[in-house]
Amino acid sequence: MTLPWFIAGAALAVALVAWRQARQTAKRLAQLSEMYWELKYQQGELRVRLQRVEGEPPSSPSQAAPGQPGESFVPLTSLKR
Repeated sequence: MTLPWFIAGAALAVALVAWRQARQTAKRLAQLSEMYWELKYQQGELRVRLQRVEGEPPSSPSQAAPGQPGESFVPLTSLKR
């Protein structure tokens, strides 16, 4: 009679540990995703600044090689308006 209670208690403990680990992993994934998009935004800003410093006209998607998708940079300040 005691053995099933021990098994149930051990299963509950393992489930709680797994649940805690899953929550930590989800939090870390959200953090990494936010960091990725922030870096992507900063890289776009730096590319535009570099083009301005070098005096190159900003590249447009129509100038991209055919078959390659064009990228466009939209500053976050324009999205907040």
